[in-house]
Amino acid sequence: MTVEAGAATGENKPLLRAVSGEAVWPPPMWLMRQAGRYLPEYREVRAKAGGFINLCTTPEMAAEVTLQPIRRYGMDGAILFSDILMVPWAMGQGLRFAEGEGPVLDPIRDAAGVAALELEKVRERAAPIFETVRLTRAALDQHANKVTLIGFAGSPFTVACYMVEGHGSKDFHTARGMAFNDPALFGRLIRTLVDATIDYLLAQAEAGAEVLMLFDSWAGMLPPSQFRRWVIEPTATIVRALKKLHPSIPIIGFPRLAGPLIGEYAQRTGVNTVAMDTAMDPRFAAATVPANVGLQGNLDPLALIAGGAALEAEARQILAAMRGRPFVFNLGHGIEKITPTENVAQLVRIVRSGG
Repeated sequence: MTVEAGAATGENKPLLRAVSGEAVWPPPMWLMRQAGRYLPEYREVRAKAGGFINLCTTPEMAAEVTLQPIRRYGMDGAILFSDILMVPWAMGQGLRFAEGEGPVLDPIRDAAGVAALELEKVRERAAPIFETVRLTRAALDQHANKVTLIGFAGSPFTVACYMVEGHGSKDFHTARGMAFNDPALFGRLIRTLVDATIDYLLAQAEAGAEVLMLFDSWAGMLPPSQFRRWVIEPTATIVRALKKLHPSIPIIGFPRLAGPLIGEYAQRTGVNTVAMDTAMDPRFAAATVPANVGLQGNLDPLALIAGGAALEAEARQILAAMRGRPFVFNLGHGIEKITPTENVAQLVRIVRSGG
């Protein structure tokens, strides 16, 4: 049954209701990377922070950045400002963000590298990130806000790709090669990441995150057998552990470029909502993903840059395909830094109208 967003059914947070399995209309919305370089107010804070890691680990600044798109656009979700690579950083892997290059890590290629990871240090080193969650939640609650606070982590396979490769890549040849050539070693790294991710997300939930999201940005590079082993199985383990201690907290999974495996991912991982990437046909997802599992997505970020009639046509097609089921409007990948702010405002108006 579709429930209008203004109805006083359950807790009056549209996004929290939608990711918990309720068909809210108009659908709640937020955008991946909504707090970022396309916003002038973000660039001001970023300049004061100096390095990116310093911004992620200075709670007052990170909380401010998290809240900026809420103030500007009235999004239904505020996602913690951080990065998926803060988990390996918290375990002691060398990490820096080079200007124009993206993340650079000291690559892990052998058993000694995996053994050197300090799993027990995650909560201590990531404490400033959990403080950001507390500050953001307090700021939202102070005004009886209807905004849902989203915590997140990278999924083990995607994070492992960066840890092994040592940097971003188009194909993560070294990491994928390790999964085939030395699955025992790659499995140890994945298990370490599973344990670290569980602890990291539990701490976010304890600090006030109301929804948790797992980003598996590179899942679609794997063949089906490897997808099941390195994407579905670790995700299911994480979800079970989180639900054991926080049974009511909704979890969003983003298996980017999963294609026809999206239905199996939804069924086997136990996530409450599956995020669709740009290439996914929403009608296929709606027919494949169980009706009690929500969907999120999946506007092309380039349509958002284009704006105007092209943006309106694409957004309305997605809305038409999703009406009547649990759904959160979002992008199919992160917002681009050249996105005009007025186009985001246009998108908000379109979604709020319900299509």
